[in-house]
Amino acid sequence: MSKTSSFSALPRAWLVLVILLLAAGTWVWLLGSDPAEAVQYRSTKVARGTITASVSATGTLNPVTSVQVGSQVSGQIREILVDYNSVVREGQLLARIDPQTFESRVRQAQADLEAARAQVLTAKAGISAARAGLSRAQLNHADAKRDLDRKQQLIDRAFISPAELDKARVAFNASGEDVKAAGAQLEVAQAQAGSTEAVVRQRQAQLAQAQIDLERTAIRAPVNGVVIKRSVDTGQTVAATLQSPELFVLARDLKDMQVDTSIDEAEVGKIREGQQASFTVDAFPGRSFSGDVLQVRKSATSVQNVVTYIVVVSAKNPDLALVPGMTANVRIVTETRESVLKVPNAAMRFRPPDFREPGGAQGAGAGNQAASTGQTGSPQPGGTLVRLRESLITELKLNAEQQQQLDEILASMRGQFLALRNAAPAERARLSERNRGELRERINAMLSPEQRSRYAELIARTAGRRSSTGRVFVLDETGQARPVTVRVGASDGSFTEVSGKEISEGSLVITGIMRSNTGKTTGPRNAGPRLPF
Repeated sequence: MSKTSSFSALPRAWLVLVILLLAAGTWVWLLGSDPAEAVQYRSTKVARGTITASVSATGTLNPVTSVQVGSQVSGQIREILVDYNSVVREGQLLARIDPQTFESRVRQAQADLEAARAQVLTAKAGISAARAGLSRAQLNHADAKRDLDRKQQLIDRAFISPAELDKARVAFNASGEDVKAAGAQLEVAQAQAGSTEAVVRQRQAQLAQAQIDLERTAIRAPVNGVVIKRSVDTGQTVAATLQSPELFVLARDLKDMQVDTSIDEAEVGKIREGQQASFTVDAFPGRSFSGDVLQVRKSATSVQNVVTYIVVVSAKNPDLALVPGMTANVRIVTETRESVLKVPNAAMRFRPPDFREPGGAQGAGAGNQAASTGQTGSPQPGGTLVRLRESLITELKLNAEQQQQLDEILASMRGQFLALRNAAPAERARLSERNRGELRERINAMLSPEQRSRYAELIARTAGRRSSTGRVFVLDETGQARPVTVRVGASDGSFTEVSGKEISEGSLVITGIMRSNTGKTTGPRNAGPRLPF
C-alpha cells in the first residue's frame, strides 16, 4: 500500500515543479518587459499660425534732449536757486557766482575808458593848435612873397642893393619851410587823435567784455525743462579753464524720452527705422511701454571682441512714470509671418537617445552651411570643417606652415561650433555669426595679402549660398521616430516657422520622451537653457 502511494506522489511533484518553472519564466518575462522601460514619445501637431520674430536687448532710458548748464567764468558759488526736479523756464536764474571781482573789473574798465576819452579831447586840442600854426606860417609865407616881389621891382630900378634882394629871397624860402613844418605838425596831431580814438574803442570793448563776464556770474536756464542733475553746492569754487564745468543738467521734456539700446552685430541687420518696439522696466513689473525705432546709429562699440550698435527707440511718457537712467528690457518686432507652419522650439532641439547624424556626430544641430569660406552654421567633426580645410588649401594654395596653423585654428574652434547644438534657435543665429566672424578673423591673420584678397572674393561669392535648415522628428504609422529635414524660418522664442515636402499641417512632431509607469516627461535631448519668457 505504501509503495503504491509513493509512485502516485511522483507525478504530482513533477507537476508542481513544472508549474513553478512556468511561473518563474512568466515573472522573468514580465520583469524583462517592465513598462517603466517602455519609451513613449511626447508629441504635438504641426499647426498654422502667426510667427512674430523679434530682437531682445537691454537699454537705458534717456531724455530726447538734455542740456548741460555750465559756467564760462571762474569763481565761488554764492547762491543756488534750484534743486533736483525743479521745473525751470528759459532765462530763469539757476545760480549766482560771487560777482565782486567782476564788478571791480567793470569799474576799472569804465575808468580806463574815461581816461581814453580825455586823451581824445587833448588830441583834438592839439589838432586845433597845429592848424593855427599852419595858418600863421602860411601868412608869413605870403608876406615874404610880397616883400620879395617889391624888392625885385626896386632892384630893377636900382633903388636898393642886391643884398637886400637876397635877404628877401632867404626870408621867403624860410617861410615856405615853416609852412611845411606846420603842415607836418598838423598831420601828427591828427594821427595822435586817431590813436586816442582807437584806444577809446579798445577801452569800450574791454568794458563790454567785463560787463559780459559780470552777467555770466548769473547762471540762467538756456531752455525750458526739468533739473535732473545738480553738481555744485553753495560755497563751492568752479574753475572755467579749458572747458566749462558742469553745474546742472536739464531735461528738455520728460514726456518724450528715448531708449538707447545696444544691439549685437549679428542682429542689427534686422533692425529698420519705424519698426514697432515694446519695453519693460523693473520699476513697473507687468506694465509694458510701446515705441518705435527712431534711429540705427552706424557708430560701432567693441568690448572684448563683441561689436554692438546703438539703436534709439522712442518712449512716450505722458504720466512721467519713466525716469532717466532706468534699465529697459526692449523687444523690437523685426518680422511678422502670417499663416505659416510652426512647431515648438523643443521639437527643433529634440534628438532620440540613440540617434546619430549621418556624418557620425551624435545629436548634431541643424544646418549645413556653405563651407568654402568659413560660412559654417554648426560644423561637425569630419564634416563641414574638413570640407572647409580642403577648400581653403586648394583655393588659397596654403603652404605647409599655413596648413598647420589652419589645423590648429579649426581644432580650437570645433568646440564652439559644436556648442551651437545646445543653443536655442533664437540664440543660435547670433552665436553662429559670432563664431563665423572669429573664424574669418583668425584665418585672415595667417594669410598673405594676396591670399586675403582671394579669401574675400570667396566669402563674397558664397555669401548668398547659405541656407537655414533643421531637423525634426515625426511619428510614423508604427509610432516610431522618423527624422525630417525642414527649412527653418522666423522664430519668436517659443515657436519656429518650418516648411518642407515631408512636413504638413497636422503632422505629429516629437517634443520629448514620456515613460509610461510614472508619466514623467523628459525634455528634448541636448536642450539648451530655458529662457525666462
